[in-house]
Amino acid sequence: MDLPENRLWTAEETAYFLGVSVKTLYQWKWLRQGPPVVLVGRRLRYHSAKVKAWVETHCEAA
Repeated sequence: MDLPENRLWTAEETAYFLGVSVKTLYQWKWLRQGPPVVLVGRRLRYHSAKVKAWVETHCEAA
């Protein structure tokens, strides 16, 4: 999947990047965990740079 850097990512694009399900993203939002999220109407959107920064600070290297 080609992930654009010039717009907000959808939940599907973010889930693909993180290797988790969309359902997991919604659970993380509800639990106030996971990468920062923006609500656009009723849709979750993610800033790619903030998602990548979240990965750097919250995930351990294998």
